[in-house]
Amino acid sequence: MEKSSRTTQVFLNILFVVLCILFLIPFIMLISASFTDEKEIIMNGYNLWPRKFSLEAYKYVLRDPTAVVNAYKTTIIFSVVSMVLATLLMSMVAYPLTKRDLKGRTGLSFYLYFVTLFSGGMVPSYILITQYLHLQDTIWVYILPGLISPWYVFMLRTFFQGLPDSITEAALIDGASEYRIFFTIILPLSKPVLATIALFTFLGRWNLWWESMLYINKRDDLVSLQYLLQKIMRQITFLRENSTVTLTEDMAATLPSESVRMATAMLVAGPALVVFPFFQKYFTRGLTVGSVKG
Repeated sequence: MEKSSRTTQVFLNILFVVLCILFLIPFIMLISASFTDEKEIIMNGYNLWPRKFSLEAYKYVLRDPTAVVNAYKTTIIFSVVSMVLATLLMSMVAYPLTKRDLKGRTGLSFYLYFVTLFSGGMVPSYILITQYLHLQDTIWVYILPGLISPWYVFMLRTFFQGLPDSITEAALIDGASEYRIFFTIILPLSKPVLATIALFTFLGRWNLWWESMLYINKRDDLVSLQYLLQKIMRQITFLRENSTVTLTEDMAATLPSESVRMATAMLVAGPALVVFPFFQKYFTRGLTVGSVKG
């Protein structure tokens, strides 16, 4: 029985190593393509190692470094601030929902569930944000809308319900207030789920581009990184499609397109890859703990 168990473990280890390699190959090819000459990609396709090393793609993307730096700065600021505020606010909404004696608990839970099924739509949201909240051309347009996600609130509530009631009861007997219990006991015990939600929130905000297109009209320094890189790709597409007017055929052929696409992917994915290891040890537990309890 023990030998069979070891054989199974060895097989699983080999399987996961193979899967890791298969997952890494596309990422390595992406890095390689971002440092490969455009003509080489067109003629020979993608390789695990650049056949003809070139920095033209990164030079093209970073030809206006000030815009890229501003986009990075703006994106980092609203992603981090949104992550902290959203995690804190959703935790403060979820914790009272675990109290059975809370008045209106059922109604609040129904309201949160209802808004997961229906939303106001794009036009009412645009009117609210621009005409009433006046968030256009401010960094708050990235932060304030959507701070509360009902799905994450329910996820937090389920986790909080899985914590032993004896801990909070003992704290109440010792004279601790609900605020003290929440900040000094509940939150420290909830690191796995908090880290998971913080990571998801950060990644969601990091990938914002729609808000820049709709609400940032007069402040070029407030566009998000995703939107800026999309503008660069649209410019390349426009130049290629109108090469007979704006460029010669030779210039259009040498204009980096695929390599720029890979370079922009690297510039976008890089910071997220740096952030992920800090949350990794909490990630799996945060997704699974409390999932069996409704």
